[in-house]
Order: sequence, then structure tokens, then C-alpha cells
Amino acid sequence: MGNFCAETMHIDIITLFPRMFDGVLGESILKRAQAKKIVSFSVVDLRDFTADKHRKADDRPFGGGPGMVLKAETVFKAVESLKRRSKKTKVLLMTPQGKKFDNGSARKLSKQEHLVFICGHYEGIDERVKELADEEVSIGDYILTCGELPAMVIIDAVVRLIPGVLGDEDSAQWESFHNGLLEYPQYTRPYNFRGMKVPKILLSGNHKTIEQWRRKQALARTKKRRPDLLYKKQREVRNFERGVS
Repeated sequence: MGNFCAETMHIDIITLFPRMFDGVLGESILKRAQAKKIVSFSVVDLRDFTADKHRKADDRPFGGGPGMVLKAETVFKAVESLKRRSKKTKVLLMTPQGKKFDNGSARKLSKQEHLVFICGHYEGIDERVKELADEEVSIGDYILTCGELPAMVIIDAVVRLIPGVLGDEDSAQWESFHNGLLEYPQYTRPYNFRGMKVPKILLSGNHKTIEQWRRKQALARTKKRRPDLLYKKQREVRNFERGVS
């Protein structure tokens, strides 16, 4: 397995179910990012690193209990093989016990050269695998069937923040969470749809006024729906409530 271009982010995904990624990596922004050679992907079948003829990557847990646990030996072989590709590899373990992923996490990861995702499955993964991980990551306080789904979410969030991926370089700047706020309301044609009209200020052509309106809308929406996001924006909120632009 050879090295890859240092100017391109490379993402390896270790999984028992490689076909789950076919549609996700082959469509939309992720597809275009690959076409531009900004990012490259390898979906790695964990079973390729098993030692028995049945390609068994899991086993029953010591001490008893339901389900199967991914074996440490197999995962170690896979990760160690992939880390030879780069001296700047960051290994991420998908687990509900990990640190909750957010836009700040995505921005940091978007600056990495080589990411390796370990997708857990079934009842869990051998505890010793955590020694391989630079970060244990969760996308929320709930349980999913497999680690492939969180990996897809994180990959999409990370790749779209890499410079050059989005068609409009300003797109990410105005999206929800970029500046700690939810995104302002968006409208397109027709102006009047079933009696619901586009705010006239958006038709004014006055970009400064429109920008102020959008800022106020973002603050109002965030205050109503996600007040937790405003912890670091208390000063702005006070100004907004006093009617200060």
C-alpha cells in the first residue's frame, strides 16, 4: 500500500460492511470533492485482516453476555497497515461513549492530512482497540446499530469544510453553527406561494440592511430553538434585545 499525495486529504474507513458507503461516497459533494482531487477515500474491509478461513472478525465476550464483540487483533492489524501511509494519521473510533461531535470538531478534522475511521458493530468492540484511537467520537446520546452511520455523518461534515470543496466558498460561512448561531431563513421564487410571502427586505437590494436582518433572524431563531448555543454570545443577545444592530 503506497503513499498518497500530501496535498489531498485521504480518509480510510475500516468496516465490516463496505457496501454501505457506496451511495454516500459516490454522490453529491463527496463525489465532487473526489473529482477535484481534494479528498480521496478507501473503504477497507475488516475481514481482509482476519487470520482464519472463515474471515471471522468478532467473537463472544469474555464473562458472557449477548451478542458479539469485534476482535482487537483484527482491528490492530488493519489500523497499523493504514498508518504506514502517512506520518500524520489521526485515528477516530466511532462509539457512543466518545466525545460529542460538533461543528468545531469538524473544522479541526478538516485540517488533517489522513483520517482513519474505525466503525464498531454489534455489541461493541474489544476495549483494547481504544489504545489505537486518537479520539473516541459520538454523534449523539443514542445507540445505532453500527458505527458506519456516524462515520458517514462525520465524513460529510468534515469534507465540506475543506477549502475548495463547496462551489461557493462563502456557503459554509453562512450555515448553521459556523458562527455559533442557527442559519437565518432562506427564500427563493415565487415571491408569493399560497399566501406566504417573502419578506420585502430581501427584495430591497440593500445588502447592508439585508445582512442586518439576517443577523437578527439568526439570533432570534437560535434564542428560540437552541438557547444553549448562545452561552458565548450573551453580549450579542443583549444588544439584539435592546434593538442594537
